[in-house]
Parts: sequence; C-alpha cells; structure tokens
Amino acid sequence: MTFDTVIHGGTVVTADGLFKGDLGIRDGRIAAVCETLQGGARRIDAGGRLVMPGGIETHAHIAQESSSGVMSADDYLSGSISAAFGGNSSFIPFAAQHRGQSVDEVIATYDARGSRSVIDYSYHLIISDPTETVLREELPRAFARGITSFKVFMTYDLMNLGDGGMLDILSVARAHGAITMVHAENNDMVSWMNGRLAAKGLTAPKYHAISRPELAEEEAINRAIQLAKLVDAPLFIVHVSTAGGAEIVRREQWNGAKLYAETCPHYLALSRDDLDRPGMEGAKFMCSPPLRDAATQEALWKHIRMGTFVGVHSDHAPYRYDETGKFLNGADAPYPKIANGMPGIAARLPYLFSEGVVKGRITPEQFVALSATNTAKVFGCTTKGRIAPGWDADIAIWDPEETRTVRLADQHDNMDYTPFEGMALTGVPKLVMTRGQVIVEEDKLVAREGQGRFFGRAPADLRATSGYMAKEFDPRQNFGTELR
Repeated sequence: MTFDTVIHGGTVVTADGLFKGDLGIRDGRIAAVCETLQGGARRIDAGGRLVMPGGIETHAHIAQESSSGVMSADDYLSGSISAAFGGNSSFIPFAAQHRGQSVDEVIATYDARGSRSVIDYSYHLIISDPTETVLREELPRAFARGITSFKVFMTYDLMNLGDGGMLDILSVARAHGAITMVHAENNDMVSWMNGRLAAKGLTAPKYHAISRPELAEEEAINRAIQLAKLVDAPLFIVHVSTAGGAEIVRREQWNGAKLYAETCPHYLALSRDDLDRPGMEGAKFMCSPPLRDAATQEALWKHIRMGTFVGVHSDHAPYRYDETGKFLNGADAPYPKIANGMPGIAARLPYLFSEGVVKGRITPEQFVALSATNTAKVFGCTTKGRIAPGWDADIAIWDPEETRTVRLADQHDNMDYTPFEGMALTGVPKLVMTRGQVIVEEDKLVAREGQGRFFGRAPADLRATSGYMAKEFDPRQNFGTELR
C-alpha cells in the first residue's frame, strides 16, 4: 500500500484510548493505522509526541454582523488561521439571519465569505425572523444542503423569538433531523436589572456582571428544555456559565431528553473580578452570559469531568477594543451599549489541554472527545473527529510538555487584545493538517488562502437518547390523534 504521507513515531490519542502507532494518509484520508508503517512520499516524525484528531471549533462568530450592526474583527481568512494555530483543523461558525433577510440570501453571503478559509468549514444558521417561508421552504433547503443546525436566542430584543417562535422552530428542526442551539437567558429579567442599574447611574463595565443574573440563565435553560421536550426535539445549550444551569442539563440528560450542552474556556479561566479593571478595561471581558466566580469555575470543571458537556468551545466573538468594536457607541458608553464578546479561538485548546490534561482534571482521551469527537457526533461531521481508516486526515500533533506564555501576537487573529494574555500554558500544537494537507507546522503558516472546503453535515446522532413523549402528543392517550 502506498501513502502520500506517513506520520510515525507518535502516541496516537483517540476518545477511546492511546497507543504507539503510525498513520498512513492517502488522498486526504486516513488509509491505515498500524503499529509500524513503511513508505510514504513524505514521512513526518512525531518524535513521541501526541497525534490526535484536529480540533473542531463549533462556536465562533466569523465575518458576522451582530444584531446591533457591529462586524466581528475576523474574516474567514484570519479566523481560520487563528483556529489552525490553536490546533483546529475545521470549524463551524455562525451564519446570521437578521430581520427581513431570507435564509437563501444569508447562505449565499457566507459562501462568499467562507471561501477564504484555510481549514474546512460549515455553518450553523442563526434564525431571528422565522417567517412561514423560512420555516416551510428555506430551512428545509438549508438542511438538504447539510446545514443541519441553527441557533436561536431567548434574549436581545432584536433576536428573541419568544416561546411560541421557539416551538415553531423546534418542530421544524425535529421534522428534518436538525438540532437547535439556544442562547438561554431570561430577557425580561435582564431588562429589569438593566433598568434598575441605569436608574442608579451604575453603567460601568463591572455592572454587566450583575445585570445578567445566574437565575436568568438557569430559568431560561429550564424553559428551553421543556419547550424542546414538548415536541421531542434535540436541543443544544450554548455557553453554559452557571453551576445551576449545568445541573439542570445533567438532570434532564439523565431523564432521557435529547439534550447537549457546552461551556467555554473564559468561564473556566476568568471571573467577574476581571470586569472591575481600571477605566474601561473591564469592557474587554464583557460577554453574555457574563463571567461568574471561582466556585462556579470548579463546578463547571466537575461537569466537564462528568460528561455533562459534549465540548468546551471558544465562543470566539472578536470585537476590537476601539471604535470599530467594543466602543462603536462611544468611548464612555454604558455597559448595555458595549459590544459583548471576547476572542479565544486560538487559546481554546491550549488552555483546555494545560488546565485539563496537564493538571489532571481530564484525561487525554477526554480532551480528544471534548475537542473533536463528541462535536463530530452531535453536529453530524461524518468524516471528521476520529483517527480511523476512511476518515479525513484532520490531524494535530501536540508537544505535551512545551510551555508558552499567551501573547496577542501568537493568536494570529485581527484583534488588539487577548483576554488570556500572560497565562502560562503547557501543551502546544506543533503541526495541524486538514485532509492530509499541512496548514501549520512549527509555528509557521504553510496553507494558502481558500484551501479549506465547505462540508455538509448529517443529522445529529440521537441513538443514545430515549427522548420524551408528552402525554398530549401520545396517540395512545390522545384519542389516537397524531399531533406532531
């Protein structure tokens, strides 16, 4: 058997185990996994380092306008380069529909933007205007193309669909095997808190931390789950930031709901104290839901270990610390008018490896599951996220012992700050491949613009979930009537 590339002399790590072995790559796919392989037009010596599936980043805002009109700093070229330097070989950013837009128009826009990517990419849609045409015609067309996930919001006045809108969306998703992602915060709780703080003149960035209470997230997570259970639709809770929210997810998973969730590195690494920095520096650390406290960080790590979360994703929302981003509404804007979000696509996996694997919180196998394999299963990436014959040769070779201090220049994005600045992290991706093509090698970009490809995705793999049958939808208890 002939190979284009052989990776030899490494420790292969999968979600199931680790072993000494070699990989043979041909035509962009893994052709063989053996104890020893000869040949290869190119032979890459892993030197005893870890050979893992490349990360799949599934929560990133790339070349995306917010509902308030702020454009993210990264386009698909800079965003994909930053992702690759962070050990990712593919990503699934959001393609956002705003009020009045058709889904077809949105997809065409992001197809043009995505064509610059150096790694493979797909999209999650964001739906904010679910008209009958969107629900009955445009979303099914998107699903048929392999865009099998979309996100909705329970907060932000220009994005919030309300409970009825959520049920409409969830019903369509269930009918087509798609998965609904939800930003879960109680909009009225947040608005009420904002009003009380504004009345007292408390508008500095630090007050953002208390304007969006933990209860607002916990209530909305619970409500979103009950809405999804009513129609037995799969649901993905994004960026869980509270211990109570994580516990609700764990309980409902135990009860059989078709339910998945993630948390993010900034909720593990940073706290609300970071918003209380001099001047407007706290604006750099504003995100929604907001940063919490040390006790919450430990609780989230516990849920990572327990398997409550399928992944730890970056929620890369790159708004620069200037008038194009954070301060679009002025240098002294009150916190509700400061762009929410932080960059982190390059830091996600180095942080998770260092604070997780190196510090003994998770195993290397769990790292692979959290960074690639689980995500591939949930979001229907049928050729990615595993090291096995026939799968895409999306590979990352990591040095598990090299230590680096996080610096802005090493993030390779279009940002003017990183919230992880100065952190010493152990574990560095030294080589990243997408479909057998080297993208990053020894801290150098070797890819060309547009090298990445769009990939369609299958419906979520729901075989391990029993689902939920509301009595009112059960024909056996509802006079034989099928309402779904």
